[in-house]
Amino acid sequence: MTMTAKPTSHVTHSDKKRRNARNAAISGFAGSALEYYDFFIFATAAALYLQDLYFPGAGASGQLFSLATIGVAYITRPLGALLWGHLGDVIGRKKVLIAVLVLMGASTFVIGLIPTYAQIGIWAPIIIVVLRLAQGLSAGGESPGSASLSMEHAPDNRRGFFSSWTMAGITFGIVISSAVFIPIQMLPEEAVMSWGWRVPFLLSAVVTVVALILRRTLDEPEVFVETKAKALVVKVPVFELVKSHPKKLLLVTGMSLFTMVNTMINVFTLTYGTEVSGIPKGEMLAFISVANLIAVFTLPMWAHLSDKFGRKPLFITGTVLQIVLIFAFLWALANGEPSNTVIVWILGILLVAGAYSMTNSIYPAYFPEQFPANVRYSGMAICLMIGLLLAGFTPAIAQSISGSDHNWIGVALFASVCVGISGVCALLCPETYRTPTEKLGLSAKKEV
Repeated sequence: MTMTAKPTSHVTHSDKKRRNARNAAISGFAGSALEYYDFFIFATAAALYLQDLYFPGAGASGQLFSLATIGVAYITRPLGALLWGHLGDVIGRKKVLIAVLVLMGASTFVIGLIPTYAQIGIWAPIIIVVLRLAQGLSAGGESPGSASLSMEHAPDNRRGFFSSWTMAGITFGIVISSAVFIPIQMLPEEAVMSWGWRVPFLLSAVVTVVALILRRTLDEPEVFVETKAKALVVKVPVFELVKSHPKKLLLVTGMSLFTMVNTMINVFTLTYGTEVSGIPKGEMLAFISVANLIAVFTLPMWAHLSDKFGRKPLFITGTVLQIVLIFAFLWALANGEPSNTVIVWILGILLVAGAYSMTNSIYPAYFPEQFPANVRYSGMAICLMIGLLLAGFTPAIAQSISGSDHNWIGVALFASVCVGISGVCALLCPETYRTPTEKLGLSAKKEV
């Protein structure tokens, strides 16, 4: 009887592990999609509407102020990384991932209710900024926690694939955050500016409920449970990171700088394409939606290849291709005709769904793989959010560099330097795709 019981137990445990890996990937996709739908509808609204509603009379600076509200959320993202990373490493991943969803959903819903500058004066932009800061605090814990949890649940040889669904979810969130404004653009201008732009924010109430239902089904990863059982949980993970993993903190932070390409394409070029190139807002929104929708499918493909051939070669190749395509895409956008945007679409899709997705798909596994389980959430969150701080202000920085003469070369050079730093840091990081999950980060416990 003993001999027959053991295989049954083994099969049951294997089935449970497969189910947990699948549920973590599905929850990572859905939760991240819904969380970043909330986060990015603000970016789209800031690029298209908030200048006139909340910064009237500011002249040429109005658009800069509006784009800067996107960036303020990235100020609190590192703070959110510290908070949620600490809680995630101490009390568990699942509870933290539920908390960040509630905060994001509530903040986004209230943004849809804020009166305009014409109604309550200076309090309108102040409230906008405060709620945007709350969004940033929430976003500081979402992708690091979701990626860490998915990576820890995944089989050793498929960590890249399973964790990439977090990024696929974020990318799908960008798709729907842009697509939801396409029918809004079809309304009369007066309707758009009075109530139409608010609809996507108010829909976040439904978004939040769906995400919470999915996230409540998750289990804590075995590697985290074992860490707690062996009393390896540290009281203050950030202190342990600084003490034992300083080199990894610097390198992973440097690798995260490439994420500025995201906001450069999805926010800055949305404004640049409409105001400088004369491309209709609806077409630019459609381009962003289509490019990111294609990326939803290419992300798992690139991640699967990283499970076969390694994280470093694909990550570095992605950074090189991004530098080339950034110059080509911005040139096409600056010199193309509004009546013929085919080359803009082709180069933009190659950049977003090809080169950028190549690196974007890998980091949800590659970044947390650099750290041991007891500081993994904190390490991933802190490094990523510091890098994303640059991404948050990229639209405003790019707008300043572009200036009145629409200097696209300066913007391309700025982006290329950031992406190049990411590639160099990846070159200096160890390869991890063949390391067993329970041994990740342990070989470099004491760094100098």
